[in-house]
Amino acid sequence: MSDYKIPFYNHAARRFIRPVFKALFNILSSVERIGFENIPHDPYILIFNHVSLFEAPLIVAYWPTFPEVLGASDVWNRPGQDILAKAYGGIPIDRGEIDRTALHRTVDAVLSGKSLAIAPEGGRSHTPGMRKAKAGITYLFEKTKVNIVPLAMVGTTDDFLSNLLQLKRPRASMIVGKPFFLPEFDEKGKTGSELRQEKVDFVMKKIAELLPEEYRGYYS
Repeated sequence: MSDYKIPFYNHAARRFIRPVFKALFNILSSVERIGFENIPHDPYILIFNHVSLFEAPLIVAYWPTFPEVLGASDVWNRPGQDILAKAYGGIPIDRGEIDRTALHRTVDAVLSGKSLAIAPEGGRSHTPGMRKAKAGITYLFEKTKVNIVPLAMVGTTDDFLSNLLQLKRPRASMIVGKPFFLPEFDEKGKTGSELRQEKVDFVMKKIAELLPEEYRGYYS
């Protein structure tokens, strides 16, 4: 087992943040939750489509556990976003290069019994349609060999905040698909990068299957 540890102040902050966020979303918006019975009890990797800033707060508010989060390192230094990132904690990763330290720490988190949330697109799309996922994320699937849980986020577009502030009660949906394991792939005649991309595309299509057509983008 790994010795991955969560600082005490992050434990405490998470228990404070959740009810606050949940109360705000319940008052100011309408959040539909579908398929939450599919969430396994064993450690898993949660994958979700990333349209705007609101996917992470919604997961914090409504997810039944506190998953570790793999996020872009610049979020920890961006005014406003840094407050939540530093309070909740998680694992920052440098998107500009292969950040082996972050990847190894992420594997340690899962092997220690924690679940992990990641957005394989590597950043916000700002439009509903999904972007092509980063192939390097397959390292985590291969090293941990745990269930992968697809989460489709609908309604979390960039105008979600303006609608909240105008008290229009915007609607968002969190749709959880059935967990699955990464299957074996035929490696014959493929380069390493081609095989990694094939694997991550397979994973992303599991999210796309849960989304309306206009959200599927590259994975239509």
